[in-house]
Amino acid sequence: MMRPLLRVIGLLLCLVAQAVHAQDRYVDARLYPDQTAGWERFRSVERALVAGFDDVCGDTFCEGEYYNLRAMRLRCSVERASGQLAGCVWTFAGSNSSVLSDGRIDVDVRSYACALPLAAGTSLEHLLQSLEAVPPRDSIDVPLPGTSISIYEGLTGCL
Repeated sequence: MMRPLLRVIGLLLCLVAQAVHAQDRYVDARLYPDQTAGWERFRSVERALVAGFDDVCGDTFCEGEYYNLRAMRLRCSVERASGQLAGCVWTFAGSNSSVLSDGRIDVDVRSYACALPLAAGTSLEHLLQSLEAVPPRDSIDVPLPGTSISIYEGLTGCL
């Protein structure tokens, strides 16, 4: 009676180990290749992109109804084994408010999740190198590796 139970327990442990391994296939770019190496480098590039966005926002994306758009977070998913990007999404939020005749304030809040137009097979290293190769505020205008499209151009279809 004990042997079949041990086999079942062994099988369950194998399945759990496979599930844990499958969950680790992709990681946040901030944690690649590990948190020590990835965190500050990725955040530095993100800060440069935010500065570039802030520079162009008033004349472009922030002219309309949501004039106070803010870049929230850039997230990239990296395949741990290869360093290739599965995708990157940059989120933004903005609002519009007005005072109504009865004294209430009407608030319209919008958020956007904009996928970066990455070429298939782009590595995180190649993306970071291309964005670091220019002055920080210009990184939003650099063509992404393997494409002729910049992050700015990618945002025009989203925002």
